[in-house]
Amino acid sequence: MEMDSKTAVADKPHAVCIPGPVQSHIKAMLKFSKLLYHKGFHITFVNTEFNHQRFLKSGGPNSLDGLPDFQFRTIPDGLPPSDSNATQDIPSLCDSAMKRFLAPFSDFLVKLNVATSNNPPVTCIISDGFNAFTVTAAQELRIPVVMFFPIPACSLMSTMQFRPLRDKGLTPLKDESYLTNGYLDTVIDWIPGMNHIRLRDLPSFVRTTDPNDVLFKFAVDAADTALKASGVIIHTFDALEQEVLDALSPMFPRLYSIGPLQLLLNRLPNDPLKSIEYSLWEEETECIHWLDTKAPNSVMYVNFGSIAAMTQPQLIEFGWGLANSKHPFLWVIRPDLVVGESAILPPEFMVETKDRGLIAGWCPQEEVLNHPSIGGFLTHCGWNSIAESVCAGVPMLCWPFFADQQMNCRYTCNEWGIGMEINNGADREEVGKLVRELMEGEMGKKMKKKVLEWKDLAEEATGPNGSSSINLNNLVNEVLLTRG
Repeated sequence: MEMDSKTAVADKPHAVCIPGPVQSHIKAMLKFSKLLYHKGFHITFVNTEFNHQRFLKSGGPNSLDGLPDFQFRTIPDGLPPSDSNATQDIPSLCDSAMKRFLAPFSDFLVKLNVATSNNPPVTCIISDGFNAFTVTAAQELRIPVVMFFPIPACSLMSTMQFRPLRDKGLTPLKDESYLTNGYLDTVIDWIPGMNHIRLRDLPSFVRTTDPNDVLFKFAVDAADTALKASGVIIHTFDALEQEVLDALSPMFPRLYSIGPLQLLLNRLPNDPLKSIEYSLWEEETECIHWLDTKAPNSVMYVNFGSIAAMTQPQLIEFGWGLANSKHPFLWVIRPDLVVGESAILPPEFMVETKDRGLIAGWCPQEEVLNHPSIGGFLTHCGWNSIAESVCAGVPMLCWPFFADQQMNCRYTCNEWGIGMEINNGADREEVGKLVRELMEGEMGKKMKKKVLEWKDLAEEATGPNGSSSINLNNLVNEVLLTRG
């Protein structure tokens, strides 16, 4: 779509892209926004004020000077000020999104919708699938809104079952004992397109004992609202989840599986947005030089993502498991990884691992995963991490924490054959044993072979005639360029 001059600005489609206000959702939405920019769209990317400040601090959008058609804007999150180095309280954030985001976002859209010489009127909204308030705002302005779910189809399908699960009395749990008495092993055999699913595999919000649980309500609202949107995008590709996608299609007449996003971006020539980073934390690049000194496929990469938190004893068990495996490791330990205190590893651990372990506060994950020295990835099973691991051809050890991570883990290990689950207790013997199995055992070799097969299919899906490329074009032509 070639455009120039003032006339072209007014004619240019204008997409307002608003992610969920957490690191992984911002990263996925920013990647999708870049793809739309290359389709000829003017982009306004909307973060909360809190996350925008973190973004600036980490070096995120500083490179935007001279790109008036890709702009960053903010809305308030309605929460009291908090430490800009910490992850915000997720239940409070979700509660605020349900109660306080609509008014400022609607006001923002009305002001933005006034065309100027360098700002065309808004023609569509790309909203995070969990930002239910955006559909109301879009309906008021009579513009299309597409809900973008930065999760796999299996996790979206699971979220669509929250209301039926509640109606059937399967959730909320009667009391805390139901978390440990075997109840979570109850088989849910009626979910379309999904087999052998247990209650424990479903997104963790079903494990509540509170009938008014904020996170459960947040997920139900998202599922209900997505049905009213002009279209739904899932960050996946057809070959990976064909059965679930086929089952979801009747629910959403306009459903587009578009991914992996990074592989689509890799095919863009001369990308002027390439320098725009994604991280809310400052990335430490020294780890890349350290990896350069290691043998191919020899290093275990460990990162529990941007939100997962553990206890100090769990940290120590993981540490000694890595140490006892005798394999080199790169371990990302965020400042807020341990609940309520600093993450401290014992001096004897540091002595034991000083020649083969490196600890970083945050790192450029995709560059790390694609480094030839990486042989495995110990992950919390956030969807960005799994998608990036598939794109890099790296098998996984899985320790899911919350939200969609349980379902992502189930499919990674049981359906796709590219991961092994670590028991929730995660003692050092099990961690050490599984690291060795992944890095040198027969199961690890099978998983490596399988993940390379999925990587090839992902490359195929994002090729010029692949399913994800076709779906992206169809989304643009069928929904985003159509008014009302």
